[in-house]
Amino acid sequence: MNCFQIMAVRVEQRDTTAVQVQKILTEYGCSIRTRLGLHDQAEDNTCTTSGILILQLACDENVAEELNKKLNAVSGVKAKLVNLA
Repeated sequence: MNCFQIMAVRVEQRDTTAVQVQKILTEYGCSIRTRLGLHDQAEDNTCTTSGILILQLACDENVAEELNKKLNAVSGVKAKLVNLA
């Protein structure tokens, strides 16, 4: 199992895409070892509509590419896979 794969995911319009993204991440939950969510904060201490997810994957490359493809198919989401192996 390759644990040296990192995926960065940029999510725009979190209010409309979050449910779809969460559904995909849940589908691949056993392949995600670590998940870190980051979002900007507006000046009035509210969350902005965009954010970034950092995922450490624990799966083979085919599964990682499949996850990458599904996330990129969501409008407003951009995912990039980095294999550090």
